[in-house]
Amino acid sequence: MINITKEDENFMRLAIEQARIAEENGDVPIGAVIVGENRIIGKAYNQREQLQDPTAHAEIIALTQAAAALENWHLNGCTIYVTLEPCPMCAGALVLARIDRLVYGCDDPKAGACKSLYNIVQDERLNHRLEVTSGVLVEQCSKLLRDFFSQRRVKNAQ
Repeated sequence: MINITKEDENFMRLAIEQARIAEENGDVPIGAVIVGENRIIGKAYNQREQLQDPTAHAEIIALTQAAAALENWHLNGCTIYVTLEPCPMCAGALVLARIDRLVYGCDDPKAGACKSLYNIVQDERLNHRLEVTSGVLVEQCSKLLRDFFSQRRVKNAQ
């Protein structure tokens, strides 16, 4: 088991802040922060509703920002912090971007592609694999999603 560090928790708190922005904009509260060269080089939140774009996941937007910051799509040496286990699209993008490490909050039993349903980020058939740490601030990350969907169900019932 990989130990969760204070640094992991601090960056996850920043990802949670991003997730709250998504929620304020009516989107599923998922946030992502990418750290490289000892600084934040990408941070984003889900913007699917705002942009009406099915690919506007927090991870994808953060990857685009990080690549622009480094002027290189190879993100070797970088770590991404995400509040929810990435989906297949995002997991594939992390592999293609050559991210070294994925740290996420809570598992996604319905669409998770790093442990729950698939393990794309560590599939030995692919040309790159990520180190994965899960369960960082799991309660806070889970609560954000539970509260969001609970409120949505109440709103839809009205």
